[in-house]
Amino acid sequence: MSKYIFGPVPSRRLGRSLGVDLVPLKTCSYDCIYCQLGRTTRKTTERKEWVPLESVLEELEENLASEPDYITLSGSGEPTLYSRCDELIDRIKAMTNVPVAVLTNGSLLWQEAVRKQLLHADLVIPSLDAGDEAMFRLVNRPHEDVSFERTLSGLVDLRREFRGGYWLEVFVLGAHTAIKADFSQLVKCIDLIGPDCVQLNTVTRPPAESFAIGISRERLTELARMFNPPAEVIADFRGVHEKAEFTASREDVLGLLRRRPCSMDDIAIGLGMHRNEVVKYVEHLSADGLLLQTRTEGRLYYRAV
Repeated sequence: MSKYIFGPVPSRRLGRSLGVDLVPLKTCSYDCIYCQLGRTTRKTTERKEWVPLESVLEELEENLASEPDYITLSGSGEPTLYSRCDELIDRIKAMTNVPVAVLTNGSLLWQEAVRKQLLHADLVIPSLDAGDEAMFRLVNRPHEDVSFERTLSGLVDLRREFRGGYWLEVFVLGAHTAIKADFSQLVKCIDLIGPDCVQLNTVTRPPAESFAIGISRERLTELARMFNPPAEVIADFRGVHEKAEFTASREDVLGLLRRRPCSMDDIAIGLGMHRNEVVKYVEHLSADGLLLQTRTEGRLYYRAV
């Protein structure tokens, strides 16, 4: 089992995405109320070599035979906290022609050094979930060093400097950002950024907080029309796991949950899978009505119907 590399996992946006995990689980500059990985345990803006660069590259080279469509810096926390992103991306490009994508919350883009490192990537997908400081604090619960103004300015600056693909993800929450006045403010901010495309998402997996609730696909589609051109709705990932190459892992997860209830971590350990892979399969099985959820002593467990 790889320690820093996971997948390829099926991604509606990126096809077969080979993930690169650069920070320990839930090491992040945010503590988003909707995060499917749970609450942040280490909220920080400290940038350092959290995991050994050479070890990451060795594992990556071993996994290139899987023929991914993208190599994606993402994982269990905020990847831009990794201080050697530029070196990593350059070394990957020397190793393979597979494009490199970075999934980031965008919180550190106000730092010129961070933006310069991401210029080496082929695709950057940052996030913006709120249109003002108050909603930003409520939804993303950022580190004290991170303000809404800094975050927005960083997103605007990267758009001006970056020559690769620039997609912006927006996580929409019922009773929060889905309210028309709040969403209209968010649209104005995104107009300032001018990304190549806007992608709308919502809660489809168990969130960190029970009050983080999703909205319907129909409502997402309505909100998507507030952009020109309309935003893309990416919340529904059903169907992407039906490809033959992903069926085995899907059935492995279901088989385990037929035997006994398990948490996400139980499944990951029991099947030797990365937690991010498990999240994808559990989401799809739940959407198909094949799993039930129960909460015991604060932990979420799944079992097959």
